[in-house]
Amino acid sequence: MIMKFLPRTLALMAASFSAGLILSVSLAAQADKKAEPLPLADIELFADVFSSIKNYYVDEVSDPKLLENAIKGMVEGLDPHSSYLDFKAFRDMQESTSGEFGGLGLEVSKDAQGVRVITPIDDTPAARAGVLAGDLIIKIDGKATADLSLNENVKMMRGKPKTAIVLTIARKGVAKPIVIRIVRDIIKVHSVKSKPLTDGIGYIRITNFQERTAEDVVKALADLDKKGALKGLVLDLRNNPGGLLNAAIGVSAAFLPKDELVVSTRGRNPQDERKFIANSKDYSLSKFGRDALTGLPAAAKTTPVVVLINPASASASEIVAGALQDHKRAAIMGTRSFGKGSVQTILPLRMKKDQTTGIKITTARYYTPSGRTIQAKGIRPDIEVDDTPEGNYPSFTVRESDLAHHIEVTDGKKGADGKQQAEDDAAMSEEEFKTPTLRYTFGDDKDFPLQQAKAHLLGKPVVTHAQTQAKLKAERKKNAAKAD
Repeated sequence: MIMKFLPRTLALMAASFSAGLILSVSLAAQADKKAEPLPLADIELFADVFSSIKNYYVDEVSDPKLLENAIKGMVEGLDPHSSYLDFKAFRDMQESTSGEFGGLGLEVSKDAQGVRVITPIDDTPAARAGVLAGDLIIKIDGKATADLSLNENVKMMRGKPKTAIVLTIARKGVAKPIVIRIVRDIIKVHSVKSKPLTDGIGYIRITNFQERTAEDVVKALADLDKKGALKGLVLDLRNNPGGLLNAAIGVSAAFLPKDELVVSTRGRNPQDERKFIANSKDYSLSKFGRDALTGLPAAAKTTPVVVLINPASASASEIVAGALQDHKRAAIMGTRSFGKGSVQTILPLRMKKDQTTGIKITTARYYTPSGRTIQAKGIRPDIEVDDTPEGNYPSFTVRESDLAHHIEVTDGKKGADGKQQAEDDAAMSEEEFKTPTLRYTFGDDKDFPLQQAKAHLLGKPVVTHAQTQAKLKAERKKNAAKAD
C-alpha cells in the first residue's frame, strides 16, 4: 500500500501503517483553499439519529463511542484502503516500517464478506500455518469479521507473542471453511533476500518495501556481482504487498538511468500531483542522510532483468514493475498484478493524553511513466506464466477490482486493454479450478515461474500460460473421452 503523511507541523513523520509515501507537506497548505459550506440539513439528520440512539437504544452508549463509530463509518465507507486510526492503530502504524511488530504476519484488506488476505509475509506464523493470498478470513476466534472494521479485525489478530489465535478461512476451490490455529510472534521482516543461481544468474526477492530496502538491494547486487552472478537477474516481487514509495523509487533507480521518471501521482489538490524520478532526492530518506544507492555495481544498469509478479503483487511492487516495463528495462513475467494504484494519506488528528489518533484516506492515484493507471487494472506481464505446470493456485485470483467499494478507473481508457481485462476475468471465472499438487517456496528448486524466468534469461524456451492451459485442456478432453 502506498501512503503519504500530511503532518500538522513541517517535521517529517517517518512512519506508516503497512506502507507509506513520506512527504514534507503542511496542513497549512490547505489554508488557502476556500472552505466548503457545511451541509446543515445533513448535520441536523445526523443529530436526530444521534439523539434517537441516545434515547431509545436497548443499552446506554457513551457519547465518545457513538461519535467514534460515526467517524469510522464516514471514513471506512469510502474505499477498502481508507480507515480511522485510533491510538493503538496509529501506534501500530508507526511500528510496521521499522520491520518489527507483533502479530501473525498478514497484509490484509477489508472485504464485504470479511477480511481478505492480500498476502502472508514470508517466514511469519501466518505463512508457516498455510494461510494463502486471496484467503477470506470470515471468523477470528469464532467472531465474525464481516461487520467489523478493518482496524477492529487487525486489533483482534495482533496480540502478545506466544498467544494463540484461531482463524476460520474461506478459500476458493475448497468447499468447507478451513480452521487454522496460529501462535502469534514478533514479526521481524527482512525485506530483501538474495542468492546466486547457476549460469551466472542472480536472484533477489523483495517481500515488502521498508526504510532500508533500497540499500539492502544494492548490497545484494554488489554481493552477486562479486560472485559473478550478474549476467542476468531475477527480481521476485510475488506476494509483495507494497510499502514505502521512496524505497520503490530507490529499487527502480538501481536499474534505470538517473533522473528517469519512475511514477507520478494525481489527485484533487495541486500538492497531490507529483512526479518522482530516479534521483536521490526522491528515494533517500533524510533521516539516514546518505544516498541509498551508494556502492551500486555498474552491472546493475545493464544486466538483463526478469521481474516476477502475481495477483498478490500490489502497490509499490506494481510501481517498480510498471517503471521497469515502461522503460523496457526488464521483462515482466507471471500473472496480472493486484491493481492497487491509489495513494493513502495519514492525517494525524487530535492528541488526548499524548495519544494521537488519525485517519488514513485516499488522496491520489499513481501512474506509470507512460501514463498508465494501475488502479483496478494491475500490471499485465510481458510473458504470462502460471504458478505451476498444472495451472494457477485458485486463491491467487483476488484483486483490487474484486474488493467492495474499490476506486474506479477514471482515465477513460476502455479500449483494447479494458476489453482484454474483461475477457481475462471471464475466462478465469469459467476455468475449472483444480488446486495444483505442486508446492514450493519462492526461490527454491521447485519454483516453476523462477525456472521460466531463468530459461528466458538463458535464451531457452519458456512454458507460457497459453501452453500450460492448452496442455491442461487436452488432458481433460482425453480423460473425458476415456470416461465415455
